[in-house]
Amino acid sequence: MGISKTITYSEQEIRLAKYVKALAHPARMAILNLLLQKKACVCGDIVDELPLSQSTVSQHLKELKEVGLIKGDIEGVSVCYCINTVVWNEISEQLGIFFNQLRVQDSTCC
Repeated sequence: MGISKTITYSEQEIRLAKYVKALAHPARMAILNLLLQKKACVCGDIVDELPLSQSTVSQHLKELKEVGLIKGDIEGVSVCYCINTVVWNEISEQLGIFFNQLRVQDSTCC
């Protein structure tokens, strides 16, 4: 998105759209669900649990880490991934505010 187009959007809208875009892939959702269940995983464990190749899992982990949804700590030759709770809570709050706007407004359409 060009700089002239992003000026018309608030910082909050741009940030939330970035997070939602990262969530918009079923493999990433599966990875996040696994991390939520297990609390932390190395890439190899995720590959063992999901029907995805190691390179595919690595690419999706990279995308999730770039937007801040997960963080990774180096443990020897492996990286242990977990949910970034600060960002997770921010997204949860912002999506709640966004979706709750309909409850405040009149729900009639057209």
